[in-house]
Amino acid sequence: MLRLVSILCILLAAVPALCQSAPKYQVGNITEVRPHQNAELGASDATGYDVSVKVGDTIYTVLYTPALGEETVKYIAGRDLVVLVGETTIRYTDILGQSHELRIESQSLLAIRAAQKQSSMRHIKSLISW
Repeated sequence: MLRLVSILCILLAAVPALCQSAPKYQVGNITEVRPHQNAELGASDATGYDVSVKVGDTIYTVLYTPALGEETVKYIAGRDLVVLVGETTIRYTDILGQSHELRIESQSLLAIRAAQKQSSMRHIKSLISW
């Protein structure tokens, strides 16, 4: 009886581990890199860059602060990378395997996708009113 209870406890403990889903990583494309503008002074801040990443139908802008003396971020527009989009952050892994998490400054739906949604809504409204 003790053996049966032990096996049952082990099986019940393993079920939640099997039910957890893995995080959904997606391919993102870096569309734009520009120096970060300091809101208080209106001047460019050389230590940070606003990087726009297109993931699916959404463009996320994150603030990237490179390591001391690193300027390669200026030249990465057009590059693809695998990202994990969270509620307020984007996580990516660099070429050395180190994971980095960047705060999302803003996000916007692609203009083409938004126009398609508006067009389909107008079409639906015209069918309803007809």
